[in-house]
Amino acid sequence: MSAQAPKNFNADEADNLEDIEKQFAVKVVQHMQTYWSILERVKGSSLRLTRMDDDIYEHLKRDFPDFDPAETIDEDKMKSKEGKERWRNFMMAYEKKVDDYNFGTMLRASPKMEYGEKETIFVPRMQFYAVEIARNRLGLNDWVHEQAQKEKAEASKSSA
Repeated sequence: MSAQAPKNFNADEADNLEDIEKQFAVKVVQHMQTYWSILERVKGSSLRLTRMDDDIYEHLKRDFPDFDPAETIDEDKMKSKEGKERWRNFMMAYEKKVDDYNFGTMLRASPKMEYGEKETIFVPRMQFYAVEIARNRLGLNDWVHEQAQKEKAEASKSSA
């Protein structure tokens, strides 16, 4: 059950609640940093993001047969009227199954890149799960772990 805005609520005249926006931004950044930290410690190909990874992955392949997790995401296509509708239909299947399914989060446009200002797309959490589960299944995020382990080994050699 979702919360309803009061009947007399007018979004155009609502106060900009800066503290709430800051808290939201902090949560988004924390999620991004936590996920990256996990990828550094664990190979993505052995990682489970939800208890429903298998179902989400099969659903993604069924609803988006043309989606290639190895390719850079075309944000304009994803956020076009048709793209939004396709993703909305996909995400609504998880409304009562996945916590915070529609909470905003950052997604890397390409599995070959780290998070960065020009390399990220703001998406609902369910889109993040679908894309990252697919990338992990194909081993596209394993390089993050391998790179982190190499850097860790080099750091311990230089301090020895």
